[in-house]
Amino acid sequence: MPRRSTPSSTGPSTPRNRTPQPMRVRRRTVGDFVKAFFAFLALAGLVVAVPVALAMTAGWPLPTEAPSLEWLQQEITVGMFLDILTFIVWLAWAQFTACVLVEVKAALSGVGVPGRVPGAGPSQMLARQLVAALLLVGATAASFTPGLSQLGQSMEGNQKGTVAAAQQTPGLFAQQQEQAANTAAALAEQASNVAAQADDGKAAKQGDTKYYRIQPPEGRHHDSLWEVAERHLGDGRRYKEIFELNKDRVQPDGSKLTEASLIRPGWIMEMPGDAVGGELVEMPDEAPNVSPDVQQQINEYAKSGDHAQGQQGGGASEGSHVSLPEQRPAPDQPAQHQQPQQHATPAADSGHSFGLPEALLGAPLLAAGLLGALGRRRRQALWQSALGAVGGRRGMEPPTPTGDALDMQDALLVGADPEGVRLLDRSLRGLAASLAAESRPLPTVYAAWLSNGDLHLQLAQPAGKPPAPWQLGQDQTFWMLARSDAERYEDVDTAAPYPGLVSLGTMDDSRLLLNLEAVPGIVSLSGREADRAAVFASVAAELATNGWSDRMTITLVGFGQDLTPLAPNRLRHIDGIDDLIETMEAETRQRRGALGAAGHDSVLTGRTGPAQHTRWAPHLVLLAAEPSAEDAVKLAELAADASRLGIGYLAGSESGELPGAAWEMEITGEGRLLAPLLGLELDAQLLPLEQQRAVVELFVDADPERGPDGPSNTPPFLVDVSEQGRPAVYARLVGSYEIIGLETPDGERSALLHEALALLLLHREGVHPRVLSSALWPRGVTDDVREALLERLRAWLGTDPDGSARLRTDAAGRLTLAKSVVSDLDVLRSLYYEATQGKGVDNRAVRGRLLTDALVLVRGPLLAERPEGRYRWLTHEIIDAQLPLLVADIGLALSAFHLEKDRAEKAIEALGAALRTAPADERLWNELLRATHATGDPARLQALAADLVGRSGARGLPPRTEALLDELLPTWRNGVAAAG
Repeated sequence: MPRRSTPSSTGPSTPRNRTPQPMRVRRRTVGDFVKAFFAFLALAGLVVAVPVALAMTAGWPLPTEAPSLEWLQQEITVGMFLDILTFIVWLAWAQFTACVLVEVKAALSGVGVPGRVPGAGPSQMLARQLVAALLLVGATAASFTPGLSQLGQSMEGNQKGTVAAAQQTPGLFAQQQEQAANTAAALAEQASNVAAQADDGKAAKQGDTKYYRIQPPEGRHHDSLWEVAERHLGDGRRYKEIFELNKDRVQPDGSKLTEASLIRPGWIMEMPGDAVGGELVEMPDEAPNVSPDVQQQINEYAKSGDHAQGQQGGGASEGSHVSLPEQRPAPDQPAQHQQPQQHATPAADSGHSFGLPEALLGAPLLAAGLLGALGRRRRQALWQSALGAVGGRRGMEPPTPTGDALDMQDALLVGADPEGVRLLDRSLRGLAASLAAESRPLPTVYAAWLSNGDLHLQLAQPAGKPPAPWQLGQDQTFWMLARSDAERYEDVDTAAPYPGLVSLGTMDDSRLLLNLEAVPGIVSLSGREADRAAVFASVAAELATNGWSDRMTITLVGFGQDLTPLAPNRLRHIDGIDDLIETMEAETRQRRGALGAAGHDSVLTGRTGPAQHTRWAPHLVLLAAEPSAEDAVKLAELAADASRLGIGYLAGSESGELPGAAWEMEITGEGRLLAPLLGLELDAQLLPLEQQRAVVELFVDADPERGPDGPSNTPPFLVDVSEQGRPAVYARLVGSYEIIGLETPDGERSALLHEALALLLLHREGVHPRVLSSALWPRGVTDDVREALLERLRAWLGTDPDGSARLRTDAAGRLTLAKSVVSDLDVLRSLYYEATQGKGVDNRAVRGRLLTDALVLVRGPLLAERPEGRYRWLTHEIIDAQLPLLVADIGLALSAFHLEKDRAEKAIEALGAALRTAPADERLWNELLRATHATGDPARLQALAADLVGRSGARGLPPRTEALLDELLPTWRNGVAAAG
């Protein structure tokens, strides 16, 4: 499709895609005529009288011949000064006259937004207001529009109804155009006609054939199928019926209706039989107010109906401008590839969620982003604690959430689809790498659809054949990648091409991600304040934590100050819009200059090829409160060029009429995201306030900057490490997985039972049943299968001597294990705790024995040699960071124990055992240097230093290690250089 230029928003009449609302009747008043009269006088005076007066009084200010050097050296006289002022006035008049001509042309043509006259901001605004006031009661724009004047004459009686419009726009959405010079009288007359028809009871009978002629942009807006349906069918949502009746039928101008929002004046629409109201033409030949030419067009169009329907066959069409990807199984056919988490349990489908927050259960990408960011935050806290970056020593365990925070953590675990995020990220980066290899630019992508595991990119305009394994989709503006092909992608070192993609919701079985960075202007969101806040929070949280972007700045205005803990490096909060406008004006200028200096036409160019190292990170602005009309105009001017610069704007609107908005959406109280003229009707992705607070609480509790007030070193589950504390069931998790005390289950269910037990052993605080089932069956499972597994697990674990089951359910409904079921990880934690905070504190011999026993338990990494494809839930855990730190702590403690008695070799042995599990722990290497120094063997210390330098590679030794070597072995650099 042809691409339309992005308009510049310079006033209240800037382009918008207006969400349909009840028509507001406004008749021309005496004030309108008075304004038009004075506007005419002002224009006549400024455009005609000013030059006449200048010519009569001052004359032409420029010299009649080329000035000589002597003339330039003359003293400036009063006459010469007046000539200069006169010349400036002539220039101002010429500029204003150019503004008037530009505004008149745009207003009368009815297409596009007027171009900007350079340096004429206030002058062009004044010209626009005067022209608008004059044309308000003058001739309509449609009567002057090229190609539409004949329609205006032949259908004079029908030029009465227009509301919101759908003009052709590239790719995803129709960018709706409004003009400042519009007449509201047509709206009033049309509304009166509709009301009169209704009162007279002139409704057509079911089955009658009626036709409607798309009207020119006579009112404030272009005509649209939604408003045609609203006027004549009583419900705008019935626009799909009109679309189905007319899809792919040849129009009088030779083109066809292919998308519901792309209609043109002069097209003919067959209407459903129950359509009522003025402007309808009933067949045959019942059109007394229509010219013979138009009657002939309608007759010819009527003949195409059966042919068009035959072409469509039985294929269903969405009738939506945002067409769902067609390369997907029909609803009654099984999908070849099912996206993880899409098959929720029947309990979830019926609305019952076992007490878990439902919003994140249906938001797999958002949940995966939050879960991944939370895991990174907890690992960071552990590492900073271990390295002493934060005062005080924190424990090996993150704080155990309670209440709403615990429910939210469970919801994240159940809802997250990390595999889907990984495939999306690899697919987009792989596409960017392939295009760069072919020296092709990245196409502008307005949206991405995830449909049954396949990825569909909707482009702003055709971009040729995509690189393999991508394929063309349902038309030239769709690129499609099957899930099976996406799984073959590997990680590539390239910039994230579309970091501004963010989930808005689902339509049928497809999930829509809108590319906020590519929007040609402002996106507005209307609806109740609480509903808008839930959408804004969801968008902010996903942008801040998603896994398919690199660097990014997200500015939250008027909301979201408490969201910044989710990603302090990405999220920033600004209180007022004045500060925002000042900031964005400066950044817009800076980005324009940087792009020009780099020779790029847009940020997409900077994300491919040799320039990708610059990354060109996006800046997305989320403005919750509705800006004033003046501020909205300023934002619209900034947003006019934003998509090229990598800047996106999402703004809230209470009324649904935000000046300068390019695309408009509405969130309903039922959680539906609507933009009929954009072709959207989604189940919105939301993050309500209570769930937002619970998510933030998880991140705040995991903040590494919280210091020594965090959790203690006490493990969540202490084991009796005495001889009397032998458990009934003992599982070895550190190393290869072994179970002592239970018989190995027979059949294929053995691996599933082992995995379920391992998950429960790593979470002694309890596991929600849905968390367990989502871990074992990431693609979803039914209730009966889950319950059958729990019964087998309960029977396998058996009962304690008192008859109580070893698999239990606590008061909150979570699954827990009896104290008689123990893992070696439980014993490891308990031994270290007893040695450092229990019996070993005051008894040196007991401490040494406990630490030695603990180190002997370490047989390798956690769950070594586990089956491929299983235990994927471990990616959500931080045990991979906890276990090495715990082993390092044990090794350090045992080394200190031996060095107290000058047993350096024993200390070196203990440190070596710990290093096999934690080879990257700097503390262990530094302590190994001290222990080696204690042996009194400089050659051995020099060899260890050379080994450390070799391991460090190009990064070099850490500063602390270098300082320690300078203290213990000042000549170590010479020795390393000689060895090298």
